[in-house]
Amino acid sequence: MSEAATHSTATSPAPLPAVEAMPELLTSLEPLLREWLPRQRWFAGKGRPVTGFGLVAATALLPVASRVEDSRSGTAKAGLLHLLVRAHQPLVPAQGAPSHPGDCYQLLLGVREALPPRLAPALIGHVTEGPLAGRTVYEALHDPRLAEVLLEALRTQAHVGGLRCGRDTRHDIPEGLVPRLVTSEQSNSSIVYGDTFILKLFRRVVPGDNPDLELPMTLSRERCPRVPSPAAWMVADLGPTADPDGHHVLGVLQPFLHGAADGWELALSVLAKGEDFTAEARALGQATAEVHTALARALPMVTLGRPQLERLVAGMTERLEAAAQAVPALRPYAPGLHTAFEALADLAAEGRAWTAQRIHGDLHLGQCLRSASGEWSLIDFEGEPSKPLAERRMPQPVARDIAGMLRSFDYAAHSLRPPATDWATACRAAYCSGYADVTGADPRTDPVLLRAYETDKAVYEVLYEARHRPDWLPVPLAAVHRLSTDTGADTP
Repeated sequence: MSEAATHSTATSPAPLPAVEAMPELLTSLEPLLREWLPRQRWFAGKGRPVTGFGLVAATALLPVASRVEDSRSGTAKAGLLHLLVRAHQPLVPAQGAPSHPGDCYQLLLGVREALPPRLAPALIGHVTEGPLAGRTVYEALHDPRLAEVLLEALRTQAHVGGLRCGRDTRHDIPEGLVPRLVTSEQSNSSIVYGDTFILKLFRRVVPGDNPDLELPMTLSRERCPRVPSPAAWMVADLGPTADPDGHHVLGVLQPFLHGAADGWELALSVLAKGEDFTAEARALGQATAEVHTALARALPMVTLGRPQLERLVAGMTERLEAAAQAVPALRPYAPGLHTAFEALADLAAEGRAWTAQRIHGDLHLGQCLRSASGEWSLIDFEGEPSKPLAERRMPQPVARDIAGMLRSFDYAAHSLRPPATDWATACRAAYCSGYADVTGADPRTDPVLLRAYETDKAVYEVLYEARHRPDWLPVPLAAVHRLSTDTGADTP
């Protein structure tokens, strides 16, 4: 954490009773959560039934008023409960399949006696038994009053039960910033406060240091301007009784880049107008290189020799074989795609080694913002949420990030009919040239490694699109057609 971060002993409302003493809370909420949780976009266990829940932690960030208190005050007061709940699901969606401990989700529940009409879309349900009997629970992030409670906890570095907020005091966080829930999130939830800060709340949480806090903090210390610096954060220190690893990162508050354009939306807009995007692509390559250079300077680097590269190739090969088994349209290309991984294995066998470092891990146009002045910023360093945290925090060749961005240009080009393939080719070349402007090394001069990573990414895309968006399947299939025959990938 930042050297400027300080810790406060300030406390907020008392936590709910210990988890062991309140099984009735989860019991009363379970019927509602069974219906509500699987419908959320950020729920990772879709397609598998929820067989039960486990309460990991429960804290009252704003106490739930009694009905007597409500009647005395003449107004219905909202309570705010913070829960960490584990959803038990079978490993496979087969009847009678054994359940595993399940993913842990962060829930923020508003509690009212009655829900006003403006909050109707946030309804979770009405509780009929237990400590909240007779109350209505709802998604708290839709309630501006409760969203303000979260910002105040971060601003004052509140410590409530197992929840702890910290902040970098170099950032001034004013009181009274008006909250606005962002509705376009997928795997997490975000609230913008007064167009000044944005709070990203992780929904599926795991113990350990989340790279979406760790890496921006590291880059802040390196004074890298390409990544918004964390202003505050919230963690849960649960202790060994609740979770052997204890420490969970729950949310990060960062400056909101007001007026910045999302890279994906910007690219689609430029394409729709038939305009050139190579200047922006080159600048984005420079920004990527600056981030990679700062991370390499700040964090340990490793050398990938033959044993490590053999494991890397084995993983790529296994993913290809599994995808070809699941998607028949991929099978004709599989032999040619295998040559991308075999070429990398051959170089490793000859003694070639590569340097690995911390990288973004899930880089594409949608993870980039361009300011009105034309400066690019990189965001969302969480990596692929479906991957284990230890894997997301491993050093990797920078070619993985670069391959992800090259694939993103290709996706944008295929948003048009017919696809703007020349546009994609020009953007890919400009991006690599911009990267070389900063590092002195053009990624295209290492074609074997770049082709292997781009092939691995395209195989992942084929499987994803076949399962979720069949209409988009031709996009990665066009890439695997090219990659199965083009041994040189892009050339300078």
